[in-house]
Order: sequence, then structure tokens, then C-alpha cells
Amino acid sequence: MNRYLAPLLLAAAAIAPSAPALAADAYPAARPVTLIVPFPPGGPTDALARRLADKLRQPLNQNVIVENRAGAGGNIGSEYVATAKPDGYTLLFGTSGPLAINVSLYKKQGYNPETSFAPIIRIGHLPNILVVNPSVPANNAQQLIAYAKKNPDKLSYASSGNGASSHLAGILFNNMAGTQIMHIPYKGTGPALNDLLGGQVSMSFTDILTALPYIKAGKLRAIGLASAQRSDALPDLPTLSEQGLKGYDVSVFFGIVAPKGTPADVVDTLNRAFKTALSDPEVAQTLRSQGIVEAQDQTPQGLSTFISAEVPKWRDVINSAHVSID
Repeated sequence: MNRYLAPLLLAAAAIAPSAPALAADAYPAARPVTLIVPFPPGGPTDALARRLADKLRQPLNQNVIVENRAGAGGNIGSEYVATAKPDGYTLLFGTSGPLAINVSLYKKQGYNPETSFAPIIRIGHLPNILVVNPSVPANNAQQLIAYAKKNPDKLSYASSGNGASSHLAGILFNNMAGTQIMHIPYKGTGPALNDLLGGQVSMSFTDILTALPYIKAGKLRAIGLASAQRSDALPDLPTLSEQGLKGYDVSVFFGIVAPKGTPADVVDTLNRAFKTALSDPEVAQTLRSQGIVEAQDQTPQGLSTFISAEVPKWRDVINSAHVSID
């Protein structure tokens, strides 16, 4: 019997992979994971990405490196990830621009947010707020809309530039409210805010953290939250949706994606790791300090569904105003 079993056992041993070989192939044992931030270093997206990367080391048992690949409104870094090998070692820390808006805004783009990525997790969103200079005779959305309709083109709104979310927020407001509030583009949030404070422009859509100190000081008047939910920072301020513009939401969202074709088990591993990192008290504090509201649905399918709803929403807004960037 031993004479017949010995060759079979030797053959089986030759075919079966050894334990070290299996361990070498286990994700993510091969090398560090790279998290691409498609914006310059130093901004809020970069800061959050680095905080998360630090907290991902333990659940992944691997280093996570943050790499900035900025340019073209986030398109350069996003295209880099879309064309990377789908092995789970190259991820994108995406925002509303590259994951929902840019596909309709830019004439040339080397990826599609709905088909080029494997969604991992939706991190959360940054609530925006509609604020006006105190000289504007309106305390809420309905008063503002009524005044704008009686005084066509008298009001203006500042944005951080053509195609920016603050620009598109105004287009969506005009479309939903039936107003003709004029757009004034600036080269960044700072110059736009300065002219709003000085009364050169009437109003603006900006993130709540930027506006909050000026609201408290009486230098700006809050009209409504430009997001789906109220903010803990101003709990008594209703959303624009609550004030008649049903469904109005221009929050900037944050999500993690991998290249399309990334194995399902790798996606699940990454999703669990990000959930663990997000539960860390230091990460939670970073989210709060930046005004980011954590997403309730953190499943890969949840992010996929959300992106599929955001893309056509912003396509309609962009097409309605014929906005494009070469």
C-alpha cells in the first residue's frame, strides 16, 4: 500500500502551493497601497486622505501611501487610477468633481466615473450654504426668490471659477427657482468671499466652515443649507429643499474607488478597512473639524448608486447653461 501511496502524495505536494506562497498572494501582502489624491497637497481633501491612510495601516496590515496627482479639476489623478492595474494597490480619493461633474464639464476626459471604477466606500459630504451680503433684503429663500424675480439681473452670485461647484450651484438655483441671478466668476474662494463681504456681489454658495465665522459676526446672512440635511453647526437653519426647492443639494461628496475589474474580495477587504478607519476617534475628529458629515450608506453599492444619480443631475445643470471647459 505504501508503495502506491508514496508517488501520489509526492505528486499532490508538487501541485499544491505551499503556505508561504499562499501568504505572499494574500491581499494586500505584496506591497503598500497607494491612495491617489487628484488635488494639490495641503487642502482639506489631502488632509483627510492622509489621516485615513495612517489609520488604514492596522486593518490592512500594510502601509498606505498618499500620492498627489493634481490637475484638470481632478481629472489627471482620476485617469491615472482608472487605467491602473485592478489589483487593489492603486485607489482614488475622489470628490464630486472627478466622480460626477467633470464628465459633463470637460470636452476631453480619459475615464467615465460610472464605468471606469469599482466603488469602495462613500466617506461623506461637506454641506454648502447659501449666504448673502446683509444689504440684500431677504432673510430666507422665498424672500430672496421673490426679490430676484421682481429685480431681474440685479442680484449676482460669486463663484470660485467657471465650472466650479459654487458656479453650478447657482445655475441649479436659477433653474429650480425660476430666477436670473447673474454669475460672477473669481479665481478662487478667497477673492469671491472678499467681494461678497464688500458688497460687490450679492450672494454665494460656499462651504459652511468658510462662512460660519462671518455669519456669527453678522458680516454675512445665512439663507439656507444647500445640502439635503441640516448641519449641526447651524441646527436651526433650514435647508433650501425645506424652503421650497425640493431636492436641492450641492454638497461636495467624498468617495474611494479602485480601477474597474478589481476583484470583489479585494473590494470587500478595502471596504471593511475603510469602515474601521472611519470609526477611529482621530478620524472622526478630522471629519468634524472639516465640517464633513459621514455617509450613512457605506457599502460599495451605495457609492455606485449615488454616483449614478449625481452624474445625470449635473449633466442637466451643465447642459442647461452650456458650460464647458476645454
